[in-house]
Amino acid sequence: MEHKPSLVGGACIIAGVCVGAGMLGLPSAGAGAWSLWSMLAVALTMVVMTISGWMLLESYKGYPLRVSFDTVTRDLLGEKVNALNNLSVYFVGGILLYAYITSAGLIIDGMTGMGSHWSSVLFTLVFSVLVWHSTRAVDRISVLLVILMGLSFVFGISGLSMNIRLDLLLDRVGSETHYAQYALVMLPVALTSFGYHHSVSSMRAYYGEERRASRAILGGAVIALTFYLIWLASVFGNLPRSEFGPVIAEGGNVDALLKALGSVIESQAVANALNAFSMAAILSSFIGVGLGVFDYLADLFKFDNSRAGRAKSWGVTFLPPLVLSLLFPFGFLMAIGYAGAVATLWTCIIPPLLAWKVRKAARNGNQGEGFRAPGGILMIVLVILFGVLTAAFHLLNMAGLLPAYTG
Repeated sequence: MEHKPSLVGGACIIAGVCVGAGMLGLPSAGAGAWSLWSMLAVALTMVVMTISGWMLLESYKGYPLRVSFDTVTRDLLGEKVNALNNLSVYFVGGILLYAYITSAGLIIDGMTGMGSHWSSVLFTLVFSVLVWHSTRAVDRISVLLVILMGLSFVFGISGLSMNIRLDLLLDRVGSETHYAQYALVMLPVALTSFGYHHSVSSMRAYYGEERRASRAILGGAVIALTFYLIWLASVFGNLPRSEFGPVIAEGGNVDALLKALGSVIESQAVANALNAFSMAAILSSFIGVGLGVFDYLADLFKFDNSRAGRAKSWGVTFLPPLVLSLLFPFGFLMAIGYAGAVATLWTCIIPPLLAWKVRKAARNGNQGEGFRAPGGILMIVLVILFGVLTAAFHLLNMAGLLPAYTG
């Protein structure tokens, strides 16, 4: 009897892809909306991103199990749309690497005092070598980082959650009554926190069918959502809303958030655990995203797998975000927001269009029955609309046309 992969394993893979450094931007992005509206924004994003992942999964049916996002998009939507989709995937990868390098540099500088620029260079050179060396090296360090991240998160969050103050969580110490208006600016950051879509084809290949893969995707999204809600409640229940002013003034940088949290946490051990979690989250995301961009650019530029070829791939992957980080260290939250705005293309716009094409072909008798994402044309329109509005909210926020909380 053939052994079927467990749904728990697949769900954990998806959750692992989602939960990383992106979650460190959620409290600062949600400081204006505070507890209730921030949690609603994250929950709504999770629902939409799950449905869009299912739509992408639906578009793969009829293709070989090892088919890629790139192949299906080119086949169903054409070369130009596929080129735009690939460009957006690269941009998001590059801007995330930039955000992680900047944040890691600031955290290391806070610990060593060696200067944020030198810290960024040291971080990039030391840990990008793992990607240059081999995927196996990334695999091994990732396992260690996930264990460290899990242990430090549990210890740090348990320390915070035991000290949650309801008056802070519900903001009864402040005079603010209008929270909902600030929720819109949180959506791009929330969207970045559920960006698992490049792993959908892997899930389908792993299970050999779409239905079990869809359940694993749902399970992974629910696990990630649970992490985010606990994290938000723990931070908002310990750090007064007014204390986010200095954090936001520094661009929502992770080191500023950790300093603010450190000032209200009585236990040094809990503060150290949160520092360890943040560094592990940034590092695991850095090498995970770095490997994806490295492989993408190696394929794009046709660099071979020799040491010289991998050195070229390393250069085009890591040097541009490092140089940008040194020249324009403009803030973790802004970078994550840009990533979320551009990621709407391959998470909320392309998947519904692919599903629409597949359903159109089915009506013409060119596509067999099988897995289908819930909802008809209205759901397709709603997912696309969510993506367009999320990108628009980020641009409006950048232009100063949306209410912005400054503390």
